[in-house]
Amino acid sequence: MAVGGKVFDVGIQTAESIHKLKRGVEPLLAGGVDEYSNGNGSLMRVLPLAIWHQGSDLELIADAFDQSVVTHGHLRSKLCCALYCLWARRILQNDENAWDSAVETLYAIFPEGTIENTEFETRIFPKDIIYETNGSGYVVDSLRSARWACGNKNYEETVKAAISLGDDTDTTACIAGGIAGLKFGLNEIPQRWRDNLRGKEIYEPLIEKLILIN
Repeated sequence: MAVGGKVFDVGIQTAESIHKLKRGVEPLLAGGVDEYSNGNGSLMRVLPLAIWHQGSDLELIADAFDQSVVTHGHLRSKLCCALYCLWARRILQNDENAWDSAVETLYAIFPEGTIENTEFETRIFPKDIIYETNGSGYVVDSLRSARWACGNKNYEETVKAAISLGDDTDTTACIAGGIAGLKFGLNEIPQRWRDNLRGKEIYEPLIEKLILIN
């Protein structure tokens, strides 16, 4: 399913998980769980889940966790995926404060004293700490960077802002661009970008199937 039929990189964590799966490891046990297993791969791919999902917020969080653990099993990665899905859901619900509402939902489901709450408050978005935005491949940096980039006023500016951070530009732009697409709609994606997008024969049938399921 690689564009042009050539795979050039799938990421270290994903490659390791694929090797585990080929050896017969259960999918929900295939992802790395150590501190250094917090790349942004599962965050990059999770948006379709938020668009498709019809269950409760709790069910959405559980499924966001499960889609992450196949390659990224650390709690930090799972929480970033869950928060991103809630953020996307609130946008689809036309919530004017989508990010804040998503965070509030996460706190309501994981109150003080839970390991999830502690992880979020100490490692993902600690209160009263300002972090420098950057485009690294660390899942927390990617989520913070996407939130920053989504402060722009249209789709093109959002994606260009994400790219301007450097480093892991494709993934940062993907994560930010997904949210921007929900906010601004398909018609706000520059036509010149859509016309030159490669791999249409791969993704268009998948989109149609997703629409039919939904």
